[in-house]
Amino acid sequence: MWCDGLKRLPGLTFTNRIAVGTLFLVATPIGNLEDISARAVRVLREVGLIAAEDTRQTQKLLDHYDIQTAITSYHEHSKQSKTTFILSALERGDVAVVCDAGTPALNDPGYELVKVALQEGHDVSPIPGPSAAIAALVASGLPTDAFLYLGYLPRKTSERRRKIKEISTLPYTLIMLETPHRLLDSLEDLEDILGDRQVAVARELTKLYEEIFRGSLSGARVYFTEKSPRGEFTLVLAGNTSQQDRWSEERLQQAVIALLDQGVPPSQVAAKLAGQSGWQRREIYQMVVKFHHP
Repeated sequence: MWCDGLKRLPGLTFTNRIAVGTLFLVATPIGNLEDISARAVRVLREVGLIAAEDTRQTQKLLDHYDIQTAITSYHEHSKQSKTTFILSALERGDVAVVCDAGTPALNDPGYELVKVALQEGHDVSPIPGPSAAIAALVASGLPTDAFLYLGYLPRKTSERRRKIKEISTLPYTLIMLETPHRLLDSLEDLEDILGDRQVAVARELTKLYEEIFRGSLSGARVYFTEKSPRGEFTLVLAGNTSQQDRWSEERLQQAVIALLDQGVPPSQVAAKLAGQSGWQRREIYQMVVKFHHP
């Protein structure tokens, strides 16, 4: 027997069990409201309940498309109290989960609801759509064949630097999110530990003031220092393409002296060699100071 409110969807079959509601993971626009799919709008209209990270933000989207579906909050601080409520709604019909912008269950507690729903025997179906990470990646100009999504870097400097060191040898293109007030610190830590790699810094994707900086980490740091960071940021960073081992101290000293003799400024020497030698920029700079005689 079918539960009240359950929709028979094309391509879905059930065998020898009581059908229960489907949990739909509905991707919503990250800025431009036109980016929502026709299927997403239909599902949001047809489900019995929408669980939203921020009901006020989601209500703007629902109003724009004249969607009258009941809405409830589901976020980091309400997930424990709302999980039972949402599971109960799934016993009666279908439920959609949305986040403030983009694909739910990435960097929000939606993944925990997915896990519990699956454990309870419910179907989980993605309604794909906008994603800041993928949008920034494909527009970055960096390799897209293999990449690693890191979410937000740690807030504390020591933890952030530790995390960056962990990924320093990976050859994959790296995707990470950052807030405006931590952007410059993260760019500095990335350059210090990884060297002056190529990066694309995407700001306010799909919105009126969308921009993508493409260049080196040092260039990005200078650019956003002058502009004062605002908005939401997605960083796409080149992976470690060097297959060589860490240089010996003697080889590094020779390279440092050679660049200084050519008149290359100390800070540029450190940044340039960090990307080639496997040494951290700070370590190289200490060596530069030793050999630099203005």
